[in-house]
Amino acid sequence: MTAPHHAVDRRSPAGVVAGILRRHAGAGAAARAEVVDGLDEVDALGPVALIERHRIVAVNAAARDCGVRPGQKRATALALAPHARLGEADPARDEAALMAVAHVLMGFTPAVSFGGDHVVLAEVQASLRYFGGLPRLLQRLRTELAPLGHALRVACAPTAQGAQWMALVSDQAEPACTPGKAGWRARVGAVPVARMAAAAPHLPALEALGLATAAHLWKQPRAGLVRRFGAELLADIDRALGDQPDPRTALQPAPTFDSRLELFMRADDSAALLTGAAVLLNRLTAWATAHHGLVGGFELRLHHESTRKMRDDPASRSTVLEIGLGEPVADTAHLHSLLRERLQRLPLAASVIELSLHCRSITPGAPPNAELFPSAASVGKGWHRLLERFEARLGAHNIQRLQPVADHRPELATAVCQGGDVAPPRAGAPGTPLNLAAPDGPSSTTSGDPSHWPRLKRPVWLLREPQPLRDEGGTPLLSGKPLWLVAGPERIEAGWWDGGYSARDYFIAQDTEGALLWVYRFRHAPQVGEVGWYLQGKFG
Repeated sequence: MTAPHHAVDRRSPAGVVAGILRRHAGAGAAARAEVVDGLDEVDALGPVALIERHRIVAVNAAARDCGVRPGQKRATALALAPHARLGEADPARDEAALMAVAHVLMGFTPAVSFGGDHVVLAEVQASLRYFGGLPRLLQRLRTELAPLGHALRVACAPTAQGAQWMALVSDQAEPACTPGKAGWRARVGAVPVARMAAAAPHLPALEALGLATAAHLWKQPRAGLVRRFGAELLADIDRALGDQPDPRTALQPAPTFDSRLELFMRADDSAALLTGAAVLLNRLTAWATAHHGLVGGFELRLHHESTRKMRDDPASRSTVLEIGLGEPVADTAHLHSLLRERLQRLPLAASVIELSLHCRSITPGAPPNAELFPSAASVGKGWHRLLERFEARLGAHNIQRLQPVADHRPELATAVCQGGDVAPPRAGAPGTPLNLAAPDGPSSTTSGDPSHWPRLKRPVWLLREPQPLRDEGGTPLLSGKPLWLVAGPERIEAGWWDGGYSARDYFIAQDTEGALLWVYRFRHAPQVGEVGWYLQGKFG
């Protein structure tokens, strides 16, 4: 249902392939996509064509206006359009563009397959009710396919083979579903034999006999046609009409993502790189959608134009950018913004001619649920994205944050680490300090997001060194005024393993102005000359 447009090699700015998808609301409806000429989007460049083995295989509208047609020799095309730009067709590049379309379709139905001649097929009958009917499904599909930059063509049919043919011959912007068996048979009968893959080896003979459409074929004696042209020709028609089964093997997305893109021209700045990287990021999120997962990070490689220095040092031929995320996402705009921050700070050793993007794993996860009012979980996403933006702009080595340490002593319960080195652990997981959790402890399934952390019953801000307090009859005094103990004691006894043994009883105290303080005393009775109470922290 989509016509993917893809960049050709940098010597010749041409696009290539397209695809189409078909849907039907009737029983057994299937959606099919097929490749058509996708060079029309480069008409501003004048006549453009792709060649393979010195013959034209695809042209844009400007080249067609000059008389250039697929199948012509290279010399004939140049005679008709001397200023035409010619590029070499690349089947691997076309397949990568078409696979991105298939990944998007997998977000709507698991029954996605490739047909002949670069066709993507998607069975959507079982998905219509979930997406609110065919019109809404098509609207969602167009929205999801739009970032890939492909022209769209849609065809509907009750069979896979029929959808493929309708996509080839239909010129309508929106699919027209013909109700009834008679109406569908008439549409199949109007399909030209030139659009049938099985008829390609026999086209001269069929034209000589005056057999121009599918209807002309099925009106002939079947035995004679099978004897002369083989059984596959009529079998295709039977599959299109639904008289024969047409099983298709469903595609499975690759476990890892690897995609390369040759740039339209040499890139010497971040703006030119972002244009090509956007194509790869859209393919990445489509792949993640096919897995119903989220991207936790990826690697972008910048392949430089070869120079004498790089020939001597192969390691300098490419630059690697590692993009890590504090929280897995499937948001192309967010990934693009992080990459832009990194590329703007990156000096290029040489011009970049090709990009490759790699992602080794994804995080399984359900798509986000739309909320009328933001919840604590949705607010937490902003926290992670802020950290990711800081790390992308300033560099992970310039970001520091506190990392929980498994120690009960408050002054040793945290450590400073570089941003991005360690992701926030889940509360209750190994390494989470007990002094940060509520006494009853959080659930083991609590998220590490700040919005999911348990309500603290101890102060976050601690004094650099505990402050001694006067003791008057067992009551601590601050600035000569007594403190009321409102909660406690909470006993902490630890450090016997490292020579820093400490046994303390902690209390929450309130001063005369209502401020809450965190104070402690040693478990043993103070000796002569020792201080009985200490102020450890203050509640905000």
